[in-house]
Amino acid sequence: MGYKSPMHEMSVTTPSQFWNDSCAPEAISYAIEHGGVGATTNPVIVGQVLEADLPGYKPVIKQLITENPNASEDEVAWLLNEKMAVDGAKLLYPIFKQTEKKTGYISIQTNTKYYNNTEKIVEQAVHFSDLAENIMVKMPVTAAGVAAVEECTYRGVNVNATVSFTVAQALAVAEAIKRGMERRSAQGLDNSFLYPVCTIMVGRVEDWLTEVREAGNIIVDPQAVTMSGIAVFKNAYRIYKERGYHTRLLSAAYRHHHHWSEFIGGDVSMTIPPMWIRRFVNSGITVENRMDTPVDPKLLSQLQNHFPDFNKAYDPDGMKPEEFDKYGATRRTLMQFLNGYDKMVGIVRDVMINS
Repeated sequence: MGYKSPMHEMSVTTPSQFWNDSCAPEAISYAIEHGGVGATTNPVIVGQVLEADLPGYKPVIKQLITENPNASEDEVAWLLNEKMAVDGAKLLYPIFKQTEKKTGYISIQTNTKYYNNTEKIVEQAVHFSDLAENIMVKMPVTAAGVAAVEECTYRGVNVNATVSFTVAQALAVAEAIKRGMERRSAQGLDNSFLYPVCTIMVGRVEDWLTEVREAGNIIVDPQAVTMSGIAVFKNAYRIYKERGYHTRLLSAAYRHHHHWSEFIGGDVSMTIPPMWIRRFVNSGITVENRMDTPVDPKLLSQLQNHFPDFNKAYDPDGMKPEEFDKYGATRRTLMQFLNGYDKMVGIVRDVMINS
């Protein structure tokens, strides 16, 4: 490859990593070409991949139905989910081996319907972790999800904590993983293969505060809301570094280039949608350390003075775990994921009924 894109330059000159936020094979391959070292999925993403190449996936769905004649539409949908994750894992496996299991993972997400049930999250996560060596399992940072993060870590599952928008959630995840690893160590179990991450969906912080702003007729500098998720992520990163957590932060839910460029230089991962990867590859944006540059204090002050929900997201003690489920961005995202899951099942149902 002659041209060295900003994405490729970042991947070789800084500790910052990027992943492809899709399980589409061609998108994963393009990301790898430009320095990508992982991939993620969720119900909305899987549905989008299916819709984009339905003629290609219909034979796959039909084969799963034939091989599992008594399976329900939900069961076939999960078999399809698993196949898409395993296919992506194969593409990333050379990176997984080359980096000695530090990178090269693809994340598969547990059933959103289990967001309030620790046991079901754990059961499904343990099953997913056996699909391939380089599988990472996503679970929501709800009250039940935090307990699942600890238990899954204890059981040797590489966790990607998601549906997370706040410093308080990120800290709860890091502490839960720490407890899980300590439990393993106490029993003489190996922790060397565990490389957990905690997602902060920076764009969804911005989405939620935009909704709050419009509903409350709040007037602030437009740039303040644009930088809200970035401020949350940078604050969480600062605390993670101070406390020396083993967990790695992962930024997600991209809305503009600041959700990438402002994190360059940080020892973090970023899961970026294919559309934005292509834009960033051709952006000409300078690769320089911006992670350590704080958000403009004037913008931060406006957010703190006008948005109680920003303070809940930004402050380390902004929420207790029992409050995570009711946070606006959490409720909004859970609903979107549930609707995305229903849409995915609907695609499978259509093939089952009309085959």
